[in-house]
Amino acid sequence: MRIVVINPNSTVSMTEKAAVAARNAAPGAIIEGITCHNSPPAIQGPEDDAICRPFVLAEVDRAAAAGADAIIIACFDDPALDDARARVSIPVLGIGEAGFHAAMMLGGRFSIVTTLPVAIPILEENLSHYGLAAACVRVRAAGVEVLELEDETSGAVPKVSAEIGRAKAEDGVGAIVLGCAGMADLAAKLEAEHGLKVIDGVGAAAAFAAALINLRRG
Repeated sequence: MRIVVINPNSTVSMTEKAAVAARNAAPGAIIEGITCHNSPPAIQGPEDDAICRPFVLAEVDRAAAAGADAIIIACFDDPALDDARARVSIPVLGIGEAGFHAAMMLGGRFSIVTTLPVAIPILEENLSHYGLAAACVRVRAAGVEVLELEDETSGAVPKVSAEIGRAKAEDGVGAIVLGCAGMADLAAKLEAEHGLKVIDGVGAAAAFAAALINLRRG
């Protein structure tokens, strides 16, 4: 079982982080992380989303041609997800959509904690597109740059944690979805800290991808 994790941005450390999260969630699979080297270093808003799309689709084509069993697009905005699914016959998962479904299964209604306010309209549009808007109480921004999540000294993690605390107090949810692939290594820590189910979309996508591969083989 081979799952290719495509990082739509050009930051290699984020690719490696996503690959580790996928391996932890799907230990029986061979996980390959791919970086879109010509993309922006972070996907923050519609302009970056538009730039990365052709590079994502090129990597989708390459992964499918090379025999991947499933593909994960490891950006929470799910850039080019519909187009990717339309051009290959294997499962293609977005970490946003996967995170939403996992949150509903494990916690019922959920809130999202993402990076910057510019991401909120994109995520709200995606929720509506997937038919899941009613399950999400609120999309929250922690006020951190994506690349701050790659720097342990930036103070980004305490800001994310504080926003989860506000969501727990104000939103009445059973789960929080972390709204960035750069948060993939934080779920267990933040779940223990807040006593609330915290979902990492990369791990959710990898677990779902493995299940879908097995269903197709069955």
